[in-house]
Amino acid sequence: MSEVIGFPQGGYRFAKGVFQYSAAVAALPGYRIERVRFARTVPLAEGFARIAGYLGAIGRPLTALCACELRSPAPFDDAGFLAFNRAYSAVLGQWGLLALGDNPVSRSNVCPAIDPPGEPGFHAFSFALPAADAAPSFVIAGSGESIEGRPTYAEATVAYRHLSPAGMLAKAAHVHAIMEARMGALGFGWADTTATQVYTVHDIHPFLVDELVRRGAARHGVTWHYNRPPVIDLEYEVDCRGVHVERVLV
Repeated sequence: MSEVIGFPQGGYRFAKGVFQYSAAVAALPGYRIERVRFARTVPLAEGFARIAGYLGAIGRPLTALCACELRSPAPFDDAGFLAFNRAYSAVLGQWGLLALGDNPVSRSNVCPAIDPPGEPGFHAFSFALPAADAAPSFVIAGSGESIEGRPTYAEATVAYRHLSPAGMLAKAAHVHAIMEARMGALGFGWADTTATQVYTVHDIHPFLVDELVRRGAARHGVTWHYNRPPVIDLEYEVDCRGVHVERVLV
């Protein structure tokens, strides 16, 4: 189970992940997490600027940022993904978000298969703000069917390049178990979620009932995005959240 670290500078705690994102975040007592979605994908630099402006306008520091949902033009190879992650994390460092030595910000980064953006950008972001007696709130980082800690994604991918129903079932089962472990690290489960998002261009109907509905992941339905995960040959990704206030910015 991931180590959980408090981040009072932002008003939340996080489950330790990898250098580019944390595995999950949850509001500290006396805070709540809110989610803001852009009406269109906003290029990365503009998105960071708009987020900074939004947080400043409501009196919250940049360190209140706790989750990012990104969109990219197409899946990266391993080297390209590493370069992207380094550039993205550098901005978080400039914002003071890496002050503890670990990245506290949860993240999803997926690639629309139809009408993708011309460059990486923001789909949505979440932040923590003071709220007396707020209900618990959390955001779980997206995960594809890879095993963390392997040298390359090819070595780490469950059912690598197996797109049969059996292969997709194996990928989905692995991803859903990761979601449960990440939620569990913060004391949550599917019953606490308000939304589950699935990202794949493959048919989820053969395992929808047993792998999503029966395990409780679809208690508020499932939002299926016709997107690919961010690395070549990853085929299935999920994220989820328990967030009670959400807005859309035009």
